Amino acid sequence: MLRWIRQQLGFDPPHQSDTRTVYIANRFPQHGHYVPQRFADNRIISSKYTVWNFVPKNLFEQFRRIANFYFLIIFLVQLMIDTPTSPVTSGLPLFFVITVTAIKQGYEDWLRHKADNEVNGAPVFVVRSGSLVQTRSKNIRVGDIVRVAKDETFPVDLVLLSSDRAEGTCHITTTSLDGETNLKTHYSVPETLVSQSVSRLEALHAVLECQQPDADLYRFVGRITVTQQGEEIVRPLGPENLLLRGARLKNTKEIFGVAVYTGMESKMALNYKCKSQKRSAVEKSMNTFLLIYLGILLFEAILSTILKYAWQAENKWDEPFYNQKTEQERNSSQILKFISDFLAFLVLYNFIIPISLYVTVEMQKFLGSFFIGWDLDLYHEESDQMAQVNTSDLNEELGQVEYVFTDKTGTLTENEMLFRECSINGIKYQEINGKLVPEGMTDDSPDRSVSPLSREELLFLKAVSLCHTVQISYEQPGDGPGDPFSHANGFSSQMEYYASSPDEKALVEATKRMGVTFIGSHGETMEIKTFGKPEKFKLLHVLEFDANRRRMSVILQTPTGEKVLFTKGAESAILPFTTSGEINKTRVHVDEFALKGLRTLVVACRHFSVEEYEEVDQRLHKARTALQQREERLAEVFSFIEKDLELLGATGVEDKLQEKVQETIEALRLAGIKVWVLTGDKHETAVSVSLSCGHFHRTMNILELVQQKSDNECAEQLRQLARRIKEDHVIQHGLVVDGASLSLALRGHEKLFMEVCKNCSAVLCCRMAPLQKAKVVRLLKTSPEKPITLAIGDGANDVSMIQEAHVGIGIMGKEGRQAVQNSDYAIARFKFLSKLLLVHGHFYYIRIATLVQYFFYKTLYDSVYLTLYNICFTSLPILVYSLFEQLVHPHVLQSKPVLYRDISKNSLLSFKTFLYWTLLGFCHAFAFFFGSYILMGEDTSLMGNGQMFGNWTFGTLVFTVMVITVTLKLALETHFWTWMNHFVTWGSIAFYFIFSIFYGGIIWPFLHTQDMYFVFVQLLSSGSAWFAIIIIIITCLFPDIIKKVFYRHLQPTSTQKSQLIETNYQGIGCVDSMCCYSEGENGCTRLGRMVEQVMGRCDPACANRLRSNSDPFYSNDRSILTLSPMEATHC
Repeated sequence: MLRWIRQQLGFDPPHQSDTRTVYIANRFPQHGHYVPQRFADNRIISSKYTVWNFVPKNLFEQFRRIANFYFLIIFLVQLMIDTPTSPVTSGLPLFFVITVTAIKQGYEDWLRHKADNEVNGAPVFVVRSGSLVQTRSKNIRVGDIVRVAKDETFPVDLVLLSSDRAEGTCHITTTSLDGETNLKTHYSVPETLVSQSVSRLEALHAVLECQQPDADLYRFVGRITVTQQGEEIVRPLGPENLLLRGARLKNTKEIFGVAVYTGMESKMALNYKCKSQKRSAVEKSMNTFLLIYLGILLFEAILSTILKYAWQAENKWDEPFYNQKTEQERNSSQILKFISDFLAFLVLYNFIIPISLYVTVEMQKFLGSFFIGWDLDLYHEESDQMAQVNTSDLNEELGQVEYVFTDKTGTLTENEMLFRECSINGIKYQEINGKLVPEGMTDDSPDRSVSPLSREELLFLKAVSLCHTVQISYEQPGDGPGDPFSHANGFSSQMEYYASSPDEKALVEATKRMGVTFIGSHGETMEIKTFGKPEKFKLLHVLEFDANRRRMSVILQTPTGEKVLFTKGAESAILPFTTSGEINKTRVHVDEFALKGLRTLVVACRHFSVEEYEEVDQRLHKARTALQQREERLAEVFSFIEKDLELLGATGVEDKLQEKVQETIEALRLAGIKVWVLTGDKHETAVSVSLSCGHFHRTMNILELVQQKSDNECAEQLRQLARRIKEDHVIQHGLVVDGASLSLALRGHEKLFMEVCKNCSAVLCCRMAPLQKAKVVRLLKTSPEKPITLAIGDGANDVSMIQEAHVGIGIMGKEGRQAVQNSDYAIARFKFLSKLLLVHGHFYYIRIATLVQYFFYKTLYDSVYLTLYNICFTSLPILVYSLFEQLVHPHVLQSKPVLYRDISKNSLLSFKTFLYWTLLGFCHAFAFFFGSYILMGEDTSLMGNGQMFGNWTFGTLVFTVMVITVTLKLALETHFWTWMNHFVTWGSIAFYFIFSIFYGGIIWPFLHTQDMYFVFVQLLSSGSAWFAIIIIIITCLFPDIIKKVFYRHLQPTSTQKSQLIETNYQGIGCVDSMCCYSEGENGCTRLGRMVEQVMGRCDPACANRLRSNSDPFYSNDRSILTLSPMEATHC
């Protein structure tokens, strides 16, 4: 019983075997000792809360935050002991923060519940009791036979049993899983493909064994045992037999499959990943400042407690005649009294820790993140994609980046492949007008016009057109999928190739232009047309591509009955296994292709004898039916097959650079950001692309750490590189590292390797595995300097480094959506990175840095005023400031990337700046209190009747001065004024006056005392009070103005110099907003031009000078960063 209870609580989960057994149609064995396995139901749960656990779970999570827990303790202290302030002063702001956060999180979770209910309640058809029954998706069980129709989404992970096609295949797209848009073919085993009706499926007796649920989308190991006429037939199952939940059925009328993984055990659900929580440098600084202020608070409380007892040392102060102590108070413990007094002072001073800071920061990040998505300069018209924000917690981190790690293919390049050259049998060829022409010859050369393709050329083209995983879509009249061979049979159809790799598609399209056309595959048959003559090849085996082998192969039976292997892959994965062919010439040609920046693939073949093929077939079958260590056994068999190869040739495919890549990299370099390129391409190709995109300069001294074989050799090479850098310290250096050498360098020479890298202006890492990319990022991120890193890529192989970096950016490219889904931000092109960092990053950082400092600066007496001070009176101006502030125009930030250096290294939140704001807050606090005390002291009367100031009137005066001063202080910090800044700044002061008159003008029946009744009205009726308010405000702010003027003229920053230049260009009204009218100007510009023309201070031609077409990045700034009017069509 105890063990059962522990299992139910999850402390002692029941033992699970490594495999699961699924009885198709849930036909379990009839013998009595069989115990069915328990599987998860098919409900998808993405929500976090339920109706029953929402309140306790949400409260627990919120009070895990130090600030919330701190205010809870203060609130409880106020309830338990006699404190100077009401519990409302802590309780109401805490209740407000907790409630707002709970409502936000509850709403988000309600949306998740709603989405889950839609998915779980979707209608599906299952085969039960000999008929097709409609039920809900959540009711599907493991073992059920499910029917899915064309264009429907698979509701569970299914093993394909049959389809409406005679060969038992179906086509699917996995766009929602990995973003790949190509059609993928999946297969059923021969024994079940004939079960195309409910009656036949009811008669099917089969048992399926497979691995337990696994998150890997591309891995599935299983076998199916079909009983036919008393004989058991065992067939292997792999990823090609598994239909994943979330994928969509295409070009197939209907399929039947058996459910193997359901609900939260499906591969899609197992890939729901909570990304590791990334914290920005600003957040870390904020927590540090909070701890410092907590220390100040404790010091103030202890000091005040000690001073109280020092003051009460005399009896006349300890027990005055008007406040005699009781006998119990005289006999109480001195320690308890000291603790009680300490807690009372702690409560009195706790408002230097502003609870509303966290709410304001969260609102600023959440609302500010919309500006990135609204920025039309980050919109890519060709793909119709806007910038995407996956997390708003790192907005300000975009302004602190010191290292950018970028992928090459699809990030710096377009990932659009064009066939350029090839090498066949040691001869270089190029494509001219769809013909294969040897280098140096032209299309109209007489010897080429009469001579057909040679045997080697024809075999090479056949190998390229048959060794791939390309699928074909035929568009033809009528409904239903097209016959893959209808084109060959003379029917008119439009043929389009789909491939998971752009290289494969480019190569197959190239062979088609040259006369060898891939027509399609039909079951185990692949057909090509060679100059109009059809040829059919039987597909015997596919040796799938994997990252370790770096090659893929097919074994075919030719029309003559010969068994042949075609393989293609990287030259390092093919050439070492070749024994014949023009190996040396081809290697030279591959290097020449790489120097031109082309992507290279090497093609080879192997002819099998009858005995050799029989051994190969037996080994493959044995490895593929293994349930344990299948991958290792397959790798061993693949190595046995892919040897003794005959080299056929190599291909060179061009991947064009994206637009404005060179300008973007140069802008990042000027901004003080170092760019590292991490790619899986070969050394020569990567260097060529680095030179063409401006990552490496022609004048740069290129250092190399490549082809290192041992630790000692690697260490010696690193020492030589370090010496060369010291000797040539004037010259810029670039470093090239390959994956093998990097592994050696990271094994025991990290410090030396980092020293070399940091002294290089640019670093290129080639032949990199995905995990190596993440290791490089981690190496920089954890170095003693702790630089802020950014990783950007477009493919699944970039996910690891995107998640590892402080900021991860996904490119919405052609290699799927995995990078985008796992990133913090997503953009359509690499060129958008410049504006994302130099403009948005700059703005976000200066805004939130000032917000944090200002909240600690502005951080007393009536509980209502204390409660509303940070919530109502002073929060809105800083929130609006933190959303719209711009130190300089965005065009200036982009045209002068060096301005990015002014905010690097978290400079605006340095300890020196924090100390300045803190001391300023203390100075202003002393000025508020003692200035009011001096100006409105004991000899100053308030009313004409001689009535003197009381404590409440004096406190109201101090509070009034404080509200006005801190609001005007923010106004002094504001450079970019919008109508909303004006509204909330002056509106907050007006609201304070209106509220105070209203609050003090009524006797509130629910309040215990009416201390504030008519106090504010009496204060405003005094001329001396108004004089004191004006004098104290000027006294507080005037030194700050003087300091700003002197610093701006004596030690101006680059940003301040740019502000002066911008003002000279634009006149008094040309600091325009970034949201334009249809003609490219905004309301501020129009109004400013009118004023300037009246005053004669600004040449109208200068008004849009910063919007000139000579802008190196963008000809027209169309972002939406303020609430200026904007034409609806642009928004």
